[in-house]
Amino acid sequence: MKSITRVFASGIAAALLSLQFSSSSAQTATTPDEARSIAKEAYIYGFPVVDNYRVEYAYFVDHNSPEFKAPWNQITNIPRVFTPSDTAVQTPNSDTPYSWLGIDLRAEPIVITLPPMDRKDRYFSVQFTDAYTFNFAYLGTRTTGNEGGTFLVAGPSWKGETPKGVEKVIRSETEFIVVVCRTQLFNPGDLDNVKKIQAGYKVQTLSAFLNTPTPKAAPAIDFIKPLTVETQKTSLEFFNILNFVLQFCPTDPSETELMARFAKIGVGAGKTFDPGTLTPEMNTAIEQGRADAYAAFAEGVKQMSAGTVTSGDLFGTREAMKNNYLYRWLGTIGIYGNSKQEAMYPIYYVDSEGHKLSGANRYTLRFAPGQMPPVNAFWSLTMYGLPESLLVANPINRYLINSPMLPQLKHDADGGLTLLIQNDSPGKDKESNWLPAPKGPFAMYMRLYWPKEEALDGKWTAPPVKAR
Repeated sequence: MKSITRVFASGIAAALLSLQFSSSSAQTATTPDEARSIAKEAYIYGFPVVDNYRVEYAYFVDHNSPEFKAPWNQITNIPRVFTPSDTAVQTPNSDTPYSWLGIDLRAEPIVITLPPMDRKDRYFSVQFTDAYTFNFAYLGTRTTGNEGGTFLVAGPSWKGETPKGVEKVIRSETEFIVVVCRTQLFNPGDLDNVKKIQAGYKVQTLSAFLNTPTPKAAPAIDFIKPLTVETQKTSLEFFNILNFVLQFCPTDPSETELMARFAKIGVGAGKTFDPGTLTPEMNTAIEQGRADAYAAFAEGVKQMSAGTVTSGDLFGTREAMKNNYLYRWLGTIGIYGNSKQEAMYPIYYVDSEGHKLSGANRYTLRFAPGQMPPVNAFWSLTMYGLPESLLVANPINRYLINSPMLPQLKHDADGGLTLLIQNDSPGKDKESNWLPAPKGPFAMYMRLYWPKEEALDGKWTAPPVKAR
């Protein structure tokens, strides 16, 4: 997305067609056309940052939020899986009880100690997501094994050496990060075992770990109230939320020119974006830029539906994603989704004929013999109502079907497996294979945890959903 670089330096034309945005004592003239282009870029770039902050605020700042987990640098364990009552995170995973940790790295690094798993086949992962929503590191079954260990997480300004007793240093490019621990639950009777494992996840400051004096505390922050999911789409206050968060995100060298361009419309770390000072022409230009951004997003969703863009394109490190900001925004549909090496997410929005999925119809999803999802850990298929992308309440309280359930499912005569997807019960004798759908539109996410090579290289593809 190229920005327009025409700048009116002076004269009557500049006075009539431009608005002066100030940053300290500097002023830069920007035309409405250029402002529209920059606003589009800034909105695409900033949406994941703003949406992540919305979740962080609910989870780690606002003690009155029903979604509050724990203060910064304190881990909280959720000894259950997600249900329809959980509404802060879109497309939540209901396979693995979560442990949540919001980390503030401004004062000193944080040390995380992981316990050994109680069994070799129990999958777990520790995902590190920075303020941009890049998944910059992983610990767990796939990367570090099930034997446990101690690891240090450091912010962008830390220059210390690896302490004794620490296996690895994980470096973040932002001061605030979200850590998501997923611990596999095999069945309802396994929950007590998961609770014991979660209790072994230990978090402490580096000074506490080394038993040394505590460094000076970081300055207190007056966290601004985030926008709601809906107002993120409609309020120009969006840019002030972005400016606030960028204070804690040192500019990556690859984005120096981008930040200079954003500054022309008052977007940048610590800047103030004041819509009240905009001329009508500039206000219209900024609004048009946001509309242009949503048009690009809609086109991205179409590409996802067509399969030309996959979930594997939407999550990863900065290097892996090559600063593709539109893909990063598309990833907020399932914010905190895993990088493809950790999990893949074939997504169903349409049936085999290209029609949008709806509970007004009945569907089947059949895995032919020998064509189950290829995984080193496990797989699942989860139902989400649209447009909210949340779990669907239903009479049997079943939000997904996964591979640990296979012994309870009825297989086809040839050894294949057919899942029944519909709003009403298919009958008691067939409910074992029923994934309940809402009455209206829906999507389904398949999750392949620790996918095998044939899934990563495309030799295996998810079967189509067929209307019946």
